[in-house]
Amino acid sequence: MQVNIYEAKTRLSELVDQASRGETVIIAKAGTPLAKLVPLTSAAKRKLVFGLMKGKIRIADDFDAPLPDDMLAAFEGAGKPVPRASRR
Repeated sequence: MQVNIYEAKTRLSELVDQASRGETVIIAKAGTPLAKLVPLTSAAKRKLVFGLMKGKIRIADDFDAPLPDDMLAAFEGAGKPVPRASRR
């Protein structure tokens, strides 16, 4: 369905209802289509299913162990500065 802007302004609630039911509404100016009103697909409507990745992700036993001193120093900014040309 295509409507001109003036008609869209006067019938906005009705057009939004139509779009929410799945109909596409084209809004035009002087007969030239400018915008499309379509139903919103919401992520909230999808059902959340837990456990889909069960058995596919492995976390090392020591993943929360302290970092080696040299790596910790690098994260803290100590150590050799990185040359400017290499920073990208």
